[in-house]
Amino acid sequence: MTRRAVVVGTGHYLPKRVVENAEFEASLETSDEWIRSRSGIERRHFAAEGETTSEMATAAALAALKDAGLDAKDIDAIVLATSTADLTFPSAATMVQANLGMTNGFAFDVQAVCAGFVYALTNANALILSGQAERVLVIGSETFSRIMDWTDRSTCVLFGDGAGALVLEAQTQNGNKDDRGILATDLNSDGRYKDLLYVDGGVATQNTGHLRMQGNQVFRHAVEKLAKTANTALERAELTTADVDWIVPHQANIRIIQGTAKKMGLSMDNVVVTVQDHGNTSAASIPLALSVGKARGQIKPGDLIVTEAIGGGLAWGAVVLRW
Repeated sequence: MTRRAVVVGTGHYLPKRVVENAEFEASLETSDEWIRSRSGIERRHFAAEGETTSEMATAAALAALKDAGLDAKDIDAIVLATSTADLTFPSAATMVQANLGMTNGFAFDVQAVCAGFVYALTNANALILSGQAERVLVIGSETFSRIMDWTDRSTCVLFGDGAGALVLEAQTQNGNKDDRGILATDLNSDGRYKDLLYVDGGVATQNTGHLRMQGNQVFRHAVEKLAKTANTALERAELTTADVDWIVPHQANIRIIQGTAKKMGLSMDNVVVTVQDHGNTSAASIPLALSVGKARGQIKPGDLIVTEAIGGGLAWGAVVLRW
């Protein structure tokens, strides 16, 4: 018998303000057709003035707890993936802990940009496998609208705000590839490529800064690295792409999503896609897509899922789990 980290609840939150592609036409040399053809994005959500990453994370966490039939007192740890925490410190995770009224356990942030949720899931899995925690709330939450350069049409039209959450619970399984829960993970990074995607602000510059991206270079790395990390995680789980029911990828760009699926030999019919409605929500995109995929009736108990993501760093990775 084997201890596994099993998903028992999902939830998400999206800000009320919906921004259609056409809204950018008034201030940028762009169009709905230009944005759709290059990214697959049709709209995105932007946080309201004063609405924070920790507040959105709290809303997603409450939805996931409700879905799991649990209360905050049942949670041992919170792992929150974000690159847009409310403050330099303390962590957004501790703010969520306070918002939930959770006085036990511990909470911390993980920062791996768009790959953040994969890193957070891997850390939460390790906490459960080691016996450090029985139930972990894993959250991705971002307010990327606060770090956009609104004069740069190559980046500002791509990103959105939102949050998603999962509840992981320790369960005893048979110890084979048919188990429910996280079956394998794979993490990677290569700091030589840090200049491809970064924010030009922080403690060193004493300002928040704006997101900067060499889109063509990121795309070149993305498809190859995402397919490789997904296949590596599958091999570690003693599974193949033929076993996969759903890829739930980081929702950055429809062309990257399509290219990765093709390189893995999988149909787009096996991919949960939400990029058209949310844009790139960085670390929030995978938990958002998982929650939406479940709500749509796409993801069902027993389904084998591969999540994969790449972000600034460069950092990338994948998780194989059975729902």
